[in-house]
Amino acid sequence: MTRLLQTHSWLQTSNGWKEEFDPPPILQQNMVDVTMNNNTISFPIFCQSIQQSHPVGIFNGGNPLAHSFSLIMFNLILNTLITRSLQVLLKPLKQPVIISQIIGGMIVGPSFLGQSRWFQRHMMTESTQFIMRNLGVMGFMFFLFMYGVRMDPTLLRKSGKLHVSTAFISITIPMVTAFVVALCMRKNMDKEMALIPSLGSISGYLGITAFPVLYHILKEFNLLNSDMGRSALSIALIGDSFGMLCIMAFEASSQGETKMINTLWYMISFVGLMAFLMFCVRPAMIWINNNTPEGHPVQQSFVVAIFLGALVMGFLTDMFGIAIANGPVFLGLVIPDGPRVGATIVQKTETIMADILLPFSFIMVGSYTDFYAMSASGWSSLEPLIVMVITGYVLKFFSTWIVLHFWRMPLREGLTLSLTLSLRGHIELILFVHWMDKNILHIPDFTLLVLMTTILTATFAPLINILYDPTKPYMVNQRRTIQHNPPDEELRIVLCILDTETINGFIRLLDISNPNSSSPLSISVVRLAELVARANPLFLDHEKQRVPPNYQWTNTINALTQHQQHKGMLMKLHFFTAVTPKQTMFRDICELALEQEASLIILPFKSSSDVHNHSVNSQVLNTAPCSVAIFVDKGLPDINNIGSSSTSFRRSQYRFAVLFLGGGDAREALVYADRMVANQDVSLTVIRFLSRNFKGYNEIEKKLDDGIVTWFWVKNEINQRVVYREVLVSNGEETIEEIQAMNDGAFDLLIVGRKHGINPILLTGLSEWSESDELGLIGDYVSSADFFGSASVLVVQQQILRG
Repeated sequence: MTRLLQTHSWLQTSNGWKEEFDPPPILQQNMVDVTMNNNTISFPIFCQSIQQSHPVGIFNGGNPLAHSFSLIMFNLILNTLITRSLQVLLKPLKQPVIISQIIGGMIVGPSFLGQSRWFQRHMMTESTQFIMRNLGVMGFMFFLFMYGVRMDPTLLRKSGKLHVSTAFISITIPMVTAFVVALCMRKNMDKEMALIPSLGSISGYLGITAFPVLYHILKEFNLLNSDMGRSALSIALIGDSFGMLCIMAFEASSQGETKMINTLWYMISFVGLMAFLMFCVRPAMIWINNNTPEGHPVQQSFVVAIFLGALVMGFLTDMFGIAIANGPVFLGLVIPDGPRVGATIVQKTETIMADILLPFSFIMVGSYTDFYAMSASGWSSLEPLIVMVITGYVLKFFSTWIVLHFWRMPLREGLTLSLTLSLRGHIELILFVHWMDKNILHIPDFTLLVLMTTILTATFAPLINILYDPTKPYMVNQRRTIQHNPPDEELRIVLCILDTETINGFIRLLDISNPNSSSPLSISVVRLAELVARANPLFLDHEKQRVPPNYQWTNTINALTQHQQHKGMLMKLHFFTAVTPKQTMFRDICELALEQEASLIILPFKSSSDVHNHSVNSQVLNTAPCSVAIFVDKGLPDINNIGSSSTSFRRSQYRFAVLFLGGGDAREALVYADRMVANQDVSLTVIRFLSRNFKGYNEIEKKLDDGIVTWFWVKNEINQRVVYREVLVSNGEETIEEIQAMNDGAFDLLIVGRKHGINPILLTGLSEWSESDELGLIGDYVSSADFFGSASVLVVQQQILRG
């Protein structure tokens, strides 16, 4: 079986680089003369055997490297191994994943392994490269489709003046300046690059910051819901919208270079597609979203139809000349983001896109990247492009920084945001490939742009990590604890809800926190939802903003509101919703506590197997600007029902116990318990653990412990509902024995300090027993299933001053 195939490679000559025909084994060669404008040019035509797709097996004499499908699999495996290895090596240097992906593509391209004639002849055959490049285009196409699904265009309406002005100035100044520079050097450019639409497209790329690029890098660095991350995404979203209009305008003008009527047809096609998506596809997507029950997946037939729609949109936009990648983006934008449809699409697409298709995209980029071709092309041919790019990059950075300085952003934050908005990535690579298809760029130009993109991102990304600490705002010098909260002022609490199962326990905990007329409770209730199938994190104040239907939690709000109405003026509630990545939920909690000047954050504790819950709790404990309490609910009784039963076996009071092992956390726990015991329905037992011969104590901590215990005892000396006693222990084993001895199984709540300031002698030998570090050694023990009784547990950590 044979086919006629024209293949090419780059050959170095004394005059630079030229294309040379260098096919695999040739069956027959002929020369064909073509006459154009009285000039005759001879072209070689090769008759070459087509590559079989599947091997017959090495035991039958087959060579797996002589078959296209085997080579495609081998290239995918090789690229994946190289990329993953580079990720491990570059991670300590704070490099984003895209740097490893670009370098991995370069290594399997003509710049490195491609220099080997054996590798080029056997691993990068023309048929293999043809298939891989098409798979690479599909990878970029689905990458943009996923970006469209995650995007919420309505956020444009919520952009502030700082975001709009920064986006406008940081785009127009570098774009216009680079365009002017290009016009001045136009005579030194290739014919295709020197065209006005080509220069406009390249200038536009230099000014625009692509939203998908920032999203992926900020997500990788866990900065999506930081102040800098939110500002960067808002500015990039505006820039993307402006850039899309510019690119469409330049594309339209390039369509009209041959006939002006082509521009008209281009615009009609574009408007028609947009109308179809908005008025036909969008309502259908909303219907699917609304008719999918919460917590259930979207029907498989709908998912298949949406994936097919992405391919259809790519085909239509490519047919109309709008560019193949634009169609999937437009379709993605009309799909509702967030749970249900958006989440299903992302879940079913992400792995295939990221781990199967995108590697081919970077192999394609690497196959076009040839450092030897760039170095041999000469400075004169690359000079205009180099000057344009450097001018654009420098002005992009400084124009952004100056605008942010005008808005009085601190110098360090402004510098970090300017660096972030200068990052480059996937979208730029897609543009470079598109320009190669349009013959605007050639191999040397393409290589130069990829190299400068890689250098810029590889330089700026670690600088962002060095300069920006997202937890710095939580470092406060003021004491925000229950112990230091004035007794005649309201106690401000941040209550964190990860799911509705914890709400009843939280309501009862708030009850026993004893809101009263002299010290009412002001509670900021925040519902934390995972960021799924959307790019922008959300933080919504229910008094000022409308909550999207996908993130409403009406039943929980109603339950809390009814309880607040029962308490009247003794309890105030303020509701918030945070939609954010799991890894950075703690930042929204800490930021809310900081803004509300809270003295306490209350977190739920679920089973020890819930890694997500433990991660959030641990991060809040490490960064909180106030005290933190973790509540392990085992069925705390309702205080309003105590004593209401007519049975003679009813209990008249809650029974609480404080296990006081010393340190700041134990002092905070004791003060919280003192607030609770002011309720007439609460009885309290305080047990202080001391080491024999008083060994191992920090003198300062010991004096503070003595002071708070004395204060508590003097205050409650005549209170018949309070019992205080001390026990002496020599090690952790005796501590556990004393806890077991005092536990009769009838306590309703055990309150314990987490770990800070505890005499280590009291815990000797217990560290290997711990399963949940966020509860501390004693908290983990008394909350375990092995501990006798059904007492709920409240583990308290006093604020750690970090400023």
